[in-house]
Amino acid sequence: MGLKAKFNLVMLVALLIGLSIAAALSYRALHENAQREVLQEAAIITAAASAIRDYTSKEIEPLLTEQSKTRFLPHTVPSWAAQTNLRTLQRQFRDYTYKEAALNPTNPADRATDWETDIISAFKRDPSLKQFVSMRDSPVGPILSTSTPIRITDPACLTCHSTPAAAPPSMIDLYGSANGFGWQLNDVIGAQIVSVPTHVAFDRANEAFRISLLGLAIAFLVTILLLNLLLHFVIVKPVRRISTIAREVSLGNMSGAEVQVKGRDEIASLAESFNRMRRSLANAMKLLEGQ
Repeated sequence: MGLKAKFNLVMLVALLIGLSIAAALSYRALHENAQREVLQEAAIITAAASAIRDYTSKEIEPLLTEQSKTRFLPHTVPSWAAQTNLRTLQRQFRDYTYKEAALNPTNPADRATDWETDIISAFKRDPSLKQFVSMRDSPVGPILSTSTPIRITDPACLTCHSTPAAAPPSMIDLYGSANGFGWQLNDVIGAQIVSVPTHVAFDRANEAFRISLLGLAIAFLVTILLLNLLLHFVIVKPVRRISTIAREVSLGNMSGAEVQVKGRDEIASLAESFNRMRRSLANAMKLLEGQ
């Protein structure tokens, strides 16, 4: 095996090891960043919903107090306002959803599904749990959901949700008396659940991974090519020239041209030393022939 073949074999092994390490590190970093991006999107939606709830409670509800005495207006309910506003967002971003799921909701549309019930149950089991992050499959790919508990901390909420007799008659007329009652103070009755598709962020991460890996591979190959050219012209070619002249000298041909010395590197030093040795050998041969 020649010097170039050995060199390329070592460089190929280095290339594979380097690409493997770079691929593992970049893949992990890019996908962790993609997950943080998805969580950030979910946090923004949650914050927007909380802002709508707060605005409805402080600004809208007081304005409609008199009208609510004769006809129940869901516009005064913070959860209704938040979900209605964010459904507008869902028209443009279909895979993004916001829901205030409840085990016993006043509005049947808010009733928790099986997987949402599991999340609410987790909050009920662990009162210290402030956020729950989960992943589920869907036709568009994995969906990441972040959930926060809905806990009854304001006694005023029990006015509408303790018993049907205590609730406003206008609310009973709209939703009936079968749902949304029996709530207890400090009880977890539901969860704010924001669902964000991961395929967008992870597709970007995978594309960036492929581009970075391709860029590293090209950089490695260009480096190997340049090192091969350097090896050929600086080492292999001069050594071959010295080897050819040495073979002629070994066969008794002392009249050939000397090795041309170029530069001041180790190969030039070797060529100069070889020329001196060749001249010394030629002089020695002449002395022997003269005797």
